[in-house]
Amino acid sequence: MLLVLLLGGCSGDGAKGDAAKLPPNPAVPVQVGEVRRMTVPVQVQVIGSVEAYSTVSVKSQVAGIVQAVHFRDGQDVRQGDLLFSLDPRPFQAALNQAEANLARDQAQLQNARAQDRRYTALYKEGIVSQDQFDQYHSTAAQLAAAVRADQAAVESDRIQLGYCAIRSPMDGRTGAVLVDQGNVVGANGTTMVVINQIQPIYVDFAVPEQYLSEIRGLMTRHLRVEATVPHEPNRPEWGVVTFVNNTVDTSTGTILLKGTFPNEDRRLWPGEYVNITLTLSDQPNAVVAPAQAVQTGTQGDYVYVLEPNRTVQYRPVKVGAGYRGYTVVEKGLQPGETVITDGQIMLRPGAKVEVKTGL
Repeated sequence: MLLVLLLGGCSGDGAKGDAAKLPPNPAVPVQVGEVRRMTVPVQVQVIGSVEAYSTVSVKSQVAGIVQAVHFRDGQDVRQGDLLFSLDPRPFQAALNQAEANLARDQAQLQNARAQDRRYTALYKEGIVSQDQFDQYHSTAAQLAAAVRADQAAVESDRIQLGYCAIRSPMDGRTGAVLVDQGNVVGANGTTMVVINQIQPIYVDFAVPEQYLSEIRGLMTRHLRVEATVPHEPNRPEWGVVTFVNNTVDTSTGTILLKGTFPNEDRRLWPGEYVNITLTLSDQPNAVVAPAQAVQTGTQGDYVYVLEPNRTVQYRPVKVGAGYRGYTVVEKGLQPGETVITDGQIMLRPGAKVEVKTGL
């Protein structure tokens, strides 16, 4: 029994000695930021899709053989540029025949009118009968009608011949050429190429219906909208909201809008997805904290606030919208306070910290 007590006593003294030698918990290295006031725009941020301002599927208006293709895939074209040529020979032959018919009937009409004038004079003198006068007068009228029909046929054939030169109906960018030289195309049949107008260009996007009244009120002063390509967030494109749909989508609770963008640098492309920011108003003197300071836990959002004695305090917060690296804090912080922006994973309430820079 004495041996056990002595051993126990020696063991207890050693543990106390070891505990006395343990170093205090080291300070956690952190970075900090300041809570401040600033004017924050009230914005709606959604995803939008780019849509061509207008799209035309080019088709032939007459049936024929493709004689030549005058552009390349993906080429920019101007209104009136020649795109395709069809074999014009059948149409030229039809036009020649119509012009010959017109010339024949015009000659016959000229003779018939001379006869009509002559018999009109003889009828007035009582030399010819009423039947003879009516016959020549009717013949002249019939030939006059035939000449008008021939003139219409010539104009129609001339138009058909003109359709052999297929030109761009607008400024735009062509897609892939869908027919090649030698292909036979029908009238209003095969799509030969699709042209998209991309300057200007549309961006479609949907916003929650709760903003509809405010958006409609702002439309009178050209409500501006910002679009950014995902891989180029610092180069926004600016446009104007030009369309608000006439109905709310009840399945999603959103309203469809369109913005028109000049797209001078052609950075927006049909079918592309972009980030849309719609600024509705400004919130002056909003309390904001660096966005990195706000953490989300099981109890909601919180931040760690730096105390004067270099310890941290756990602080639950109510946050609002974000803007340019800051988050609006509606409740829980005051301007001038310092919050932890990096290193929170190693913190607990009351922990000692060491403020570092350049981490």
